Amino acid sequence: MKLLRFGQPGQEKPGILDSEGKVRDLSSIVDDIAGDVLSDGGLQQLRDTDLTTLPEVADNIRLGPCVARVGKFICIGLNYSDHAAETGAEVPPEPVIFNKWTSAICGPNDDVEIPRGSEKTDWEVELGVIIGKGGRYIDEADAMSHVAGYCVVNDVSERAFQLERSGTWDKGKGCDTFGPLGPWLVTRDEVADPHQLGMWLEVDGKRYQDGSTQTMVYQVPFLISYLSRFMSLQPGDVISTGTPPGVGMGQQPQVYLREGQRMRLGIDGLGEQSQRVVQA
Repeated sequence: MKLLRFGQPGQEKPGILDSEGKVRDLSSIVDDIAGDVLSDGGLQQLRDTDLTTLPEVADNIRLGPCVARVGKFICIGLNYSDHAAETGAEVPPEPVIFNKWTSAICGPNDDVEIPRGSEKTDWEVELGVIIGKGGRYIDEADAMSHVAGYCVVNDVSERAFQLERSGTWDKGKGCDTFGPLGPWLVTRDEVADPHQLGMWLEVDGKRYQDGSTQTMVYQVPFLISYLSRFMSLQPGDVISTGTPPGVGMGQQPQVYLREGQRMRLGIDGLGEQSQRVVQA
């Protein structure tokens, strides 16, 4: 299934994509794409629903973030061997963990803001993993049963804030609009292998990233198990799993986003995003 949320910011309703690519309104069935709806039982209820009985939604409706009430937005750094190489960094001996604040979350096609004082706002197409069943100390062998589904994430980053100012990476990662999610949450049964997905990103039609989840160093089951050693994972948590090469920081010379540009990005089977770049 492809689950989504539609409507104005803060007023989104739950939806689902039917077999003809039409958005159907799920608000008579569930209150949102969140919490228990993301469990295996909650998802099965949606699978059993006759979508032809649900209202169609206008084609031009705004899409919101594909999951609601996100508790944690956890990111993994330097998790693609070829991306680590382009930035001159070593592949870390354990996953690098940082956070994006939930206030960074926005719709897949909403404007992305260059923060005030920014000179190095960058892009990163990433595979997002959405937790459906919570837990601690999760066994790697059982980790995939905790996944509700997957989505496209643009891990927008301000490199000077991230790397050139004291403190952690977080201050360059969590600015408002730095976390577009969607267009859909694609349930795990529709993704045969999350480690065999092509992924790409363009700025003004120029393709900068053209990679694959095949080069992911720490794969999804390991990441879920690893993270659960340090925190409880809860339904609706989002794990952004790293980016392939082609980020602006890795270009020679470096290239960063400017007001008026447009990013477009996608992952095989998970849909596409498109964001206009504006000044905050």
